[in-house]
Amino acid sequence: MPVPDPVKSVLTAPAQNSLCISGNVISATQASITLSWAAAANADSYEVGIKNLLTGVVTTQVASANQLTITLQRTTPYSWYVVSKSNSTTHTAVSDTWKFYVAGTGSITYSPFPAGITAPTFGQAFAAGVTTVNLTWTGSDVDNDIVGYDVYFGTAATPPLFKSNVTDLFLNGVTIASGNTYYWKIITKDSAGNTSDSGVFQFVVK
Repeated sequence: MPVPDPVKSVLTAPAQNSLCISGNVISATQASITLSWAAAANADSYEVGIKNLLTGVVTTQVASANQLTITLQRTTPYSWYVVSKSNSTTHTAVSDTWKFYVAGTGSITYSPFPAGITAPTFGQAFAAGVTTVNLTWTGSDVDNDIVGYDVYFGTAATPPLFKSNVTDLFLNGVTIASGNTYYWKIITKDSAGNTSDSGVFQFVVK
């Protein structure tokens, strides 16, 4: 009889794109936050991945129950996901990835979450002869005061500013040429002057 695979966990708290004001304040710079998710069928344990969206550092911890209390930096955005694991099979299931912001002392405004690059995907290869590409991304902010996006794009590993103050979540018809590797990133800006950096993505035109 086949062993059932674990199913994907459904995240519950902190809520997606939320300002997390729950938890216990440890110091001026740190807070203890509890991550929780719905128990997944056929899962014996969970691996929780937490990414500091300012530094890009990812940490993973194992949980036997459907919650995990961790110490995080205050006034800092994070993303997280849960991997459902079983003792009876090597197959796993990965949850959606959610973002949240850990509240800080006296903070009135918060930087936007770094833009999520959706297309082209990192390392995507385009066939020779393709002459244009559509760049797309997602944006979110607990303050809901994003005013625009600066698109950096080019063949240099540190791409130059290509178009500023884009108010859509896409930039269509960007010219590309065969034989090049292109690099791009998005800087998200809000009305308080706060910014966030998506990090550099790249794709290739054969």
